[in-house]
Amino acid sequence: MSISSSAVLAELNISIWTANKLDKGATDSVLASNSASSGSAQVRKNLMAGTNKRKKIADYGARARLYHNQTTLPWSDKGSRLLPTSLFMEYKQNMNTIERNMNAMIQDFFDSYDDLVLDAKLHLGSLFNASDYPSIDSLKDKFGFKLVFSPLPESNDFRLDIPQMDMQELASKYESAFNDRLNDAMRENWDKLHKTLTHLSEKLTETEDENSVKRYHDSLVTNATELCGLLTHLNITKDPKLEEARRSLELTMLGVGIEDIKDSPVVRSNVKNKVDEILNKFNW
Repeated sequence: MSISSSAVLAELNISIWTANKLDKGATDSVLASNSASSGSAQVRKNLMAGTNKRKKIADYGARARLYHNQTTLPWSDKGSRLLPTSLFMEYKQNMNTIERNMNAMIQDFFDSYDDLVLDAKLHLGSLFNASDYPSIDSLKDKFGFKLVFSPLPESNDFRLDIPQMDMQELASKYESAFNDRLNDAMRENWDKLHKTLTHLSEKLTETEDENSVKRYHDSLVTNATELCGLLTHLNITKDPKLEEARRSLELTMLGVGIEDIKDSPVVRSNVKNKVDEILNKFNW
């Protein structure tokens, strides 16, 4: 199966108003009152002081970007990332839900905007300046959610109406760049797996300090098992070594729960030994 048939390009762009403003007058006042030189401090205002509605939108957008980055692989500098076709339907459904939720949060923010500005006036005191606040119409341009899918061309798909010799040179460079991008994308899979294994090994290392108590969270197990499931899709080149390493971790975590890890030094030791074997086996 070719890479172009096993993945598509997904480009996600989320824009959110920062509601952050430099107050030059307040900055000059702070510098003067502290005998500080220009550039040594700044006063930046939170224009939505007194409310967290804008911040909730920003936090939700950050989680959307995180999900996008976790389920795709890097591809181009412009922001397009590789999405395995085996994940497309699940990814698209989740993104549709995220977009609907975000649009509802943004609309609620717009509906409350005038009242939020009045609340901010009370919290900012003399720092409040009505001219800092954009109109609703211009504010709408500062929020956005855009997801674009495009096909991934074949590495040798370079068709231009130019002299044959030049086309061969350009096609060769294009194919080289294509392969470099693909290698970088697959490198991220190995990096994710290595990071997870290293974290497991470190957390499961017994401490010699009797007064030191390690805390084990559910994510120690869930992050590892979820990554194993995700890598079955993200391994778009069907790298046998990556699959072997993934499968080894999957078998290591099979039947292991967080309570087992919390309660049993034997379980912790067994899991750590198997994790370390994986780390030592492969060329990371």
